[in-house]
Amino acid sequence: MSQLRVHCLSMSLDGFVAGPDQSLEEPLGVGGEGLHGWMFQTRTWHEIVGEPGGTEAVDDGFMARGFESIGATVMGRNMFGPVRGPWAPVAGEEWRGWWGPEPPYHHPVFVLTHHPHDPIEMAGGTTFFFVTDGIESALDQARTAAGAKDLRLGGGAATVRQYLRAGAIDDLHYAIAPVLLGAGERLFDDDLGDATERYECVEMTAGEGATHVRLAPRR
Repeated sequence: MSQLRVHCLSMSLDGFVAGPDQSLEEPLGVGGEGLHGWMFQTRTWHEIVGEPGGTEAVDDGFMARGFESIGATVMGRNMFGPVRGPWAPVAGEEWRGWWGPEPPYHHPVFVLTHHPHDPIEMAGGTTFFFVTDGIESALDQARTAAGAKDLRLGGGAATVRQYLRAGAIDDLHYAIAPVLLGAGERLFDDDLGDATERYECVEMTAGEGATHVRLAPRR
């Protein structure tokens, strides 16, 4: 069966994966962009944004692994965009995600939401589907769409925590960046209960700009 994988979830030294006060102007929260400095230096990131160059060492290896054999993505509404409540225009236009006319996914993306929305087809093979009946339904739809390939679970942190509580994540990679935020959104928060007891650390590797940690279900 295909695996549900989390990749490149950047975390501060004090445990935050996004800064406070997320908004259209600060999609990663105040100070949150600094979490991803390690990522922006890699060759894989440079390729995504259509630029030459970039590093090709440890950090790039983890970055590239996140795109290998992925056939569908599941994400929370918070990652898709800043719109809350019923869908409404942003700056006078329909919100179509942060990524411009050709998002970097190139496969179906299933967005968790409480408010129905028609699918949005983008250039390059990405179509956003909006799922209103829970995390299990989103996972089932993504597995069907991915076929034999794996699924990538995007953010935000609340979405990852839901799948952790369900014990559904097969591989969780997060990168600890040398940044202190002081506030924001945590991955390992109180609402996880005993979920972390079902996981163990299977890898910890120092990169050039971050320390990479992988968790997997206990054997």
